[in-house]
Amino acid sequence: MTSRHDARPRARSTALRLAAAALALATVAACTTPEPERVPVTGPAGATTQPPAAALAGYYDQQLDWTRCGGFECADLRVPIDYDNPSGGDIRLKVLKVRAANSGKRIGSLVVNPGGPGGSGVQYAKSADFIVGRAVRSSFDIVGFDPRGVGESAPIDCLSDGALDDFLGTDPTPDNRAEEQDLVAAARTMASGCEANNRELLAHVSTEDAAKDMDVLRAALGESQLNYLGKSYGTFLGSTYAGMFPERVGRFVLDGVVPPDLTSAQLAEGQAKGFELATRAYVADCVHEGDCPLGGSVDEGMGWIRAFLKGLDANPIRSGDPAEPKLTEAWASLGIAAAMYDQGSWGILTDALRQAHAGNGASLMGLANTYADRVPGGGYTGNIMEVIFAVNCLDRPDSPDLATYEGYQKTFSKVAPTWGPFLAWGSIACGFWPVKGDNPPHKISAEGSNPIVVVGTTRDPATIYEWSKRLRDQLANAVLISLDGDGHTAYTRGSQCVDHAIDAYYVQGIVPKDGLMC
Repeated sequence: MTSRHDARPRARSTALRLAAAALALATVAACTTPEPERVPVTGPAGATTQPPAAALAGYYDQQLDWTRCGGFECADLRVPIDYDNPSGGDIRLKVLKVRAANSGKRIGSLVVNPGGPGGSGVQYAKSADFIVGRAVRSSFDIVGFDPRGVGESAPIDCLSDGALDDFLGTDPTPDNRAEEQDLVAAARTMASGCEANNRELLAHVSTEDAAKDMDVLRAALGESQLNYLGKSYGTFLGSTYAGMFPERVGRFVLDGVVPPDLTSAQLAEGQAKGFELATRAYVADCVHEGDCPLGGSVDEGMGWIRAFLKGLDANPIRSGDPAEPKLTEAWASLGIAAAMYDQGSWGILTDALRQAHAGNGASLMGLANTYADRVPGGGYTGNIMEVIFAVNCLDRPDSPDLATYEGYQKTFSKVAPTWGPFLAWGSIACGFWPVKGDNPPHKISAEGSNPIVVVGTTRDPATIYEWSKRLRDQLANAVLISLDGDGHTAYTRGSQCVDHAIDAYYVQGIVPKDGLMC
């Protein structure tokens, strides 16, 4: 199955913590302190915001009607289903705001997106105290929205909960033609279910559509420019916005990059490499800690994991509760992947693997449930495992030819023997997708934008470090912050170096030094 790109706070994560207070950073050279580059609140000199097309004026002119919702403020944003035909009907997007902690220091609104595609910005913004630094929390209203098709915004629904269980449990690494056909049948079931249940919206949930929605949200918030924090897939959404509306880019941070020019194959191969690297780091830590059930070396441990998954392919094991699916290779892979997003979960994974090897898959299934937003015993709290296909298949179509995926499997397995086979077939549903996108992968330079801060982590499993460098080089006006570390994304995950630089950028407009290594 395809791997998700999001950085939402997780209940099991030990990485959730309040960020340290922002510190102003100064660059010292030759015994002098030059004035740092700053991003003004009003934008670069000469920048103007072009008025919307007349047919969209009613959307851009709307006022948000904020109401209390469980300690926060919520509103509905009205957007057209089809921007090329604004009079053809509209939908409403759910928006949530957490007011600046210090209204006297308020700078404006900061729109946040955790990734996915399919992650809920509404739920993400509720964790405002954890997802931004304290100084940012004091100075900005933190605003999250569920993108079209996600969560509470005209949600895409393709399969029943039981059918989704079956889909996610399908053998992801076919060994013969019959197993390939089983995977094709599952892919067709997802594609046909999405078409049958979402006929009007399915062709209009691309990242480009979401970026246009984000500009309508900017106007409704009363901002001349958009201040933004995008993590994981949220970086793709952010770079797409910057390419479409460069003069409306305010203070932008893109953390854990998905470059806009990646093809489906490049995306999958990059993730295979990333998860392989992250898993090797996990095994090295397990061996270093001692009493590691995987063996006495990294290579031995990686071999153990491959053999374990191969065994589940042939003989799934019980997951504890009889109502739970059996722990198949697919579910176990999702459980292992979930722990790679946050090194604070590595100890949990080790215990889960030890128990699963003894025949009890309950803990590893619990990690898989976390990954899939699944409730133990059945049911899902969100629709990320469905909408991820609806968005990705418009943005990055793939082939219906099985030989294509057989080729992926051979190629990916050479660079990622553990994760290559799993990710090679992840986009097969896109080969049978009923609607086609009209905006193929392409480079984005965002000429004329304010400085954009790009952030990458060296052993990020889902968004490999090379992708952050790639986007930094493509953007006309960007700087790169690098974190030498593990886990997915960097900001507010424990590095004071990263946090201080980004906090100072948001609050004081101080652009970090390009090439800062933390």
